[in-house]
Amino acid sequence: MLIFHKSSIFVEILLLTIFIHMKKLLLLSSAMMLFAFTAMAQKTVTGVVLDASGVPLPGASVVEQGTNNGVSTDFDGNYSIQVSEGSVLEISFIGYQTFESTIGESDSLNISLEEDNQLEEVVITALGVKRESRSIGYSVKTVTGDNLEQKTEGDIGRVLQGQVAGVNITNSTGISGSGTNIVIRGYTSITGSNQPLFIVDGVPFDSSTNSQEAFFDGNTASSRFLDLDPNSIESINVLKGLSATTLYGQQGRNGVILVTTKSGSRKISAKGFETTVSQSYFQSTPNLPDYQTDYGGGFHQEFGFYFSNGGPNFDARISQPSQFGAFYRETLGNTVYVQHPISKINDASLVSDPDIAALANQNYAYKNYDSVKNFFRTGIVHTTSVNMKKTTESGFMNLSFGRTSDEGFTPGNKLGRTNISIGGSEKLENGITFGGTMNFAQTNYKTPPVSAGTGSGVSGSGASIFGHVMFTPKSVDLMNLPYQTSDGRSIYYRSGNDIQNPRWTVDNSKVSQFVNRVYGNVNLSYEIIDDLNVSYVYGFDVYTEQNTNGQNKGGVDGDVTGSYQTIDVVNQVYDHNVKLSYSKAINDKIGFQGIIGATGRRNVYSQNQVNSTQQLAFGVMKHFNFVNQAGSSFDSEQNIYGVFADFTFDYNNYLFLNLQGRNDQASNLEKENNSLFYPGGSIAFVATDAFPQIKSDLLSYAKFRIGYGNSAGFGSTYRTRSTLGLSSRAFLDRGGNVIPSNFVSNTLGNSELKPEKVTEFEIGLDMRLLNNKLGLNISLFDRNTQNLITSRTLPAASGYTNMTINAGKVSVQGVELDFNYRPIKTADFKWQIDGNFYADESLVEELQGSTTEFTYTSIIGGRPQNFAIVGQPLGVIKSTTIERNASGEALIDADGFYVESTEQSIVGDPNPDWVSNLSNTFSYKDFSLGFTLQYRHGGDLFSQTAATLVGRGVLNPGTNREGVYVLDGVNESDGAVNTTQITAINYGFDVFSFGPGEIQIFDGTTIRLSEVNLNYNVPKSFLEKTAIGSLNIRLTGSNLFYRAVNMPEVVNFDTNMMSTGVGNAQGIGFITGPSARRVGITVKATF
Repeated sequence: MLIFHKSSIFVEILLLTIFIHMKKLLLLSSAMMLFAFTAMAQKTVTGVVLDASGVPLPGASVVEQGTNNGVSTDFDGNYSIQVSEGSVLEISFIGYQTFESTIGESDSLNISLEEDNQLEEVVITALGVKRESRSIGYSVKTVTGDNLEQKTEGDIGRVLQGQVAGVNITNSTGISGSGTNIVIRGYTSITGSNQPLFIVDGVPFDSSTNSQEAFFDGNTASSRFLDLDPNSIESINVLKGLSATTLYGQQGRNGVILVTTKSGSRKISAKGFETTVSQSYFQSTPNLPDYQTDYGGGFHQEFGFYFSNGGPNFDARISQPSQFGAFYRETLGNTVYVQHPISKINDASLVSDPDIAALANQNYAYKNYDSVKNFFRTGIVHTTSVNMKKTTESGFMNLSFGRTSDEGFTPGNKLGRTNISIGGSEKLENGITFGGTMNFAQTNYKTPPVSAGTGSGVSGSGASIFGHVMFTPKSVDLMNLPYQTSDGRSIYYRSGNDIQNPRWTVDNSKVSQFVNRVYGNVNLSYEIIDDLNVSYVYGFDVYTEQNTNGQNKGGVDGDVTGSYQTIDVVNQVYDHNVKLSYSKAINDKIGFQGIIGATGRRNVYSQNQVNSTQQLAFGVMKHFNFVNQAGSSFDSEQNIYGVFADFTFDYNNYLFLNLQGRNDQASNLEKENNSLFYPGGSIAFVATDAFPQIKSDLLSYAKFRIGYGNSAGFGSTYRTRSTLGLSSRAFLDRGGNVIPSNFVSNTLGNSELKPEKVTEFEIGLDMRLLNNKLGLNISLFDRNTQNLITSRTLPAASGYTNMTINAGKVSVQGVELDFNYRPIKTADFKWQIDGNFYADESLVEELQGSTTEFTYTSIIGGRPQNFAIVGQPLGVIKSTTIERNASGEALIDADGFYVESTEQSIVGDPNPDWVSNLSNTFSYKDFSLGFTLQYRHGGDLFSQTAATLVGRGVLNPGTNREGVYVLDGVNESDGAVNTTQITAINYGFDVFSFGPGEIQIFDGTTIRLSEVNLNYNVPKSFLEKTAIGSLNIRLTGSNLFYRAVNMPEVVNFDTNMMSTGVGNAQGIGFITGPSARRVGITVKATF
């Protein structure tokens, strides 16, 4: 086992030497970019690479055998390469047989490649090991850069949505820069993280979500993989099963997303030196509910400046003056005029400003102001990407730049990101290959706060930009009513001024995150002999994050005296990896590949927080401008050391046995429990090679695979011991002197705490059918988590409130299917279909001791929660229900409303039954048209948005607003059939919106048109006299249509966006803002 000490002189000298060589390499590579490379070859060979049917193959590799001199074909299959006469060209393309040709006198060489049923595609697996896909006994999905770049979203998580079976990606809000939740193969931990590990160019990349405060207190969160620029990514490989991620130890327990950037890719460019520039412009608009336009504020068809929208009809020919009571002023035409809402404000000091006071005597038109639509704006997104790559016989150099500016459709929301990356590799004459990458990212994210809106205010101590906007009564002129007094206070339409004006929130309540990040690696490898190689990789990922969350005094939500919070974070990850690789053919039939190695990872986290209240001067957001300050800090460090081994045997290139294991030792558990061994292995059997006679026009290729893997979750730091805190301002004595104090945490340490242990068994089948037109990849898996880490409540007599314990077991079983089909392929026209399918079932098999259930999400205003219940899927939703008699009939109280239970019951399962995605691409000559459909079947969810908007009357799902209703059921008192009438407003408000919780549970079945794109590749003939090698124009639209088929259609609710953000909550949504619809254009040129 390798142990790297932070003060090791050896490591410091090694790193200094590496960086000196890196500097020389950068200078050398820069010189190669500035000056023409003097080549020995004097002959330029050109040609085109086609498939058997004459269709061009873009991206085919054309390499001079035995050298690194090579190019890739352009979109039309053309290539041009300088070589010596007599040299041999190798032309290859994934899925086709490699072609070799010796260069003669001719300067032209056109090639037609035959399809290869062996499918010897090379994929990147754990620890960056490259293997032929045929030899892999587990599921790996590759997403190429073409499917990642030029997208409407700058968040790589959202870009991946729908592209990989078994990868569930949801958005926290429609705010640009907000968090994204990624879960692979279901939730397997109750309190631990279920987010996957990101590996960028072979180095662990911290992708945690920065939510230092609870979401319901108004502190929004962004996910740190937001710092990655999708346009700078060459490819992504998703390792889903534990047999694929065993070598990453406990870090890979939730799956691994392997990101290869263009600066870290050794892919040969189409030219010796190639520059690619792309520029995108997108517009984003909110997907708003379908608001009704006939009725305004009030209750029971009578006007009033209320939360609710149950007032009279806007048409004066229908409504009567009596419905407006004392508010009525006059009727002009078809419009009724009422007293101005300012005249009804109870606090006279709010209306003392002359400009505001003057409104009190004005008439106010009772009409549809369409305030919600007018509150939001059209968002603008600009992205610029530049990539330069130089390849030589001995290495490559890459430099990329990216800039994203995303002004969201929500006022006050903006995301800015700058990415700079440089990387390269050089093979020296002494057999050493030296390389590395250096990346810089700066992300600046600003937004108004988003607390949990409950339909009647917000929860917690924060504010919410959506909490009071989405159900604004149609008769409220939000955009023209005054929103701020001269002394800075919020003012709105209600007499008690008990709603914070959303426009005031935009101007005075702000959240921001400013991140500077540097990450990359330095790598060395040495070929000791032909079959033996040793390599070392040093990786680093360091970022500083400045968080602010503040609100000026004078608000209604949160602290009305004003508040300001700053949280400064420094997060550091240092990773060392050394491995010895050996590959040898034992005989004509048996081959062997082995890897042994060691790794060390150090995570250091530091957080300093200051909370200030009682603002002095309005508008100055600095701690010195507040009366009260309270500071806190938190520091943690985790060291993980591991040794690993991976051995693969193959028989006759159709039977592959892989055995692997890793032993981890983590510093955040006690010595008796901090070491764990993870065995794993897989078998791959290519049946069509073992039995060639089964090949036919129907069956081209078939591979069976079996995999088994282990992992663990070590939990967070400081769980095994009781901790001591220090407060420097605990008390004041009589003289006003500050008295410091120590305090013991309420959490009792558990020295016997063990890691969560995860095991998984996977079987699969990969096939190509119909002469390779149809490809299928099917996987079945069974994953189990034992020793679940959770919290147990302690009796008050213990002196503590809780303790972290191991308790229980959760299992997930599922099926995945990826497929592609090529119905038509001619020289001019192609039709390509790609899709996937995923379904799983989770089960809580046991909990600690006699415990049969517990909740793991916070309760907010009595709303539904997620529970772990023995015998039920993980995350089932419990809430209050309608009381029923023994016959199942609903009980009705004396007022005609449902009787609500006092205890919670299971009301839904948030896990979808299954999800699928289907993409179609039609290509004709230089044009292509593509679209992607997504479908989610089932999965229950609680939607405060749907309940509130319908219940408060701003939406009309088809009810008769002026009618009466009788609820089905029997009287609670005598069991007789209920005949008590309630109004439509009562039904909406008292039943649908704020009645028993089960009524606000909806089936989440959704169909979605997730993307449409139209591409045009400008013909080469148009570019011959320019410096442009290729030119592509792309029109893209995303999230253009969706329909949650079992929810009221007028809500237009997006089931892919839940307001609980990143974490383990499922299907719980409070007042959620709209999702984004984006359309735009991208121009991409290669020089």
